[in-house]
Amino acid sequence: MPALRIIGGLAALVFFISSLRRYQRRRISRLNLIISCFLSVGILILAIWPDSFDVAFSAFDANPGDNRRLILLLMIAVIVLFGLILRLESSSDVNERSIRQLVEAMAVERFDWNAAAAIPEGKRIVTISPAFNEAENVGAVIHAMPSEVDGYRVISLVVDDHSDDGTGDAARAAGAFVARLPIRRGGGLAIRVGYEIALRLGADIVVTLDSDGQHLPEELPILIKPIVEDVADHVNGSRILGEPDRGSLVRYLGVHFFSGVVTVLTGQRVTDISSGYRATRADTLRTLVLEQDQFWSSEVTIEALRQHARVVEVPVTFLTRRGGESKKPKTWRYAWHFSKAIGKTWLR
Repeated sequence: MPALRIIGGLAALVFFISSLRRYQRRRISRLNLIISCFLSVGILILAIWPDSFDVAFSAFDANPGDNRRLILLLMIAVIVLFGLILRLESSSDVNERSIRQLVEAMAVERFDWNAAAAIPEGKRIVTISPAFNEAENVGAVIHAMPSEVDGYRVISLVVDDHSDDGTGDAARAAGAFVARLPIRRGGGLAIRVGYEIALRLGADIVVTLDSDGQHLPEELPILIKPIVEDVADHVNGSRILGEPDRGSLVRYLGVHFFSGVVTVLTGQRVTDISSGYRATRADTLRTLVLEQDQFWSSEVTIEALRQHARVVEVPVTFLTRRGGESKKPKTWRYAWHFSKAIGKTWLR
């Protein structure tokens, strides 16, 4: 026990000094300093004068010599540690949300609203293509976009995830509106910025599709048809029902696996949960709570089902990207993060 008290006392002293230095360098707040000092002093007193805690030990019937005091201290330490972890997670979540909201607000504010004001009145479909370093492909995607579908004017919006290859310029040259994120944050945040702008532009239907040429803009009429006919609020373009370019066998099997997982979790059959080719009614879009910065494709469909929206799937074609390199991580890392995105969305 004396050796344990010495180690504990030294550790508390080091922690106390470290906290003071971190506070002087403005790396922790005064509240964190107070908490650190309180814990350090408590451990130091316990290490030097353990008898001063006899009253507290007696209240829990922890008598000397039977290790009950040590067990009690360990239990208290676990409880305190658990509380500190919860506090840290809460602070981290708040900071993350604040950064996310700041980036989104800056991107929306910097959008060229004066140019958007010149869009003629009438029913509108706004297509959103998140893009990072897709200057080689984005122009062809925009050029292939129909100008009108079933009486709806089609407005193309590219959300540039802070590219450094001129993606935004290429999109503008092709005739699209462009919103640019001030820092790179991922496709999910880019999509949320696109949704916000689309709703402000008065969209009746909002469509998402990739900027790398894997989705065919020519299939836009197929995608929005269930919404136009008022049999759906959210439409998922499924490569499984259509014509997929299988590519990696592992990735193809992964599409089936994760779609099966979402089917079990939501109670509705989904064949392609990772498809980025989707259409959503504007009124439905306003009800969705979206938080994923990356691996966003599963979140939109799961959240739509949570809000009891009418969700259907239609067959679409899925091609190999036109050029450039894929931004997706390696297969197993992608699978892990995609699993977390599904779990977080379903659990919240």
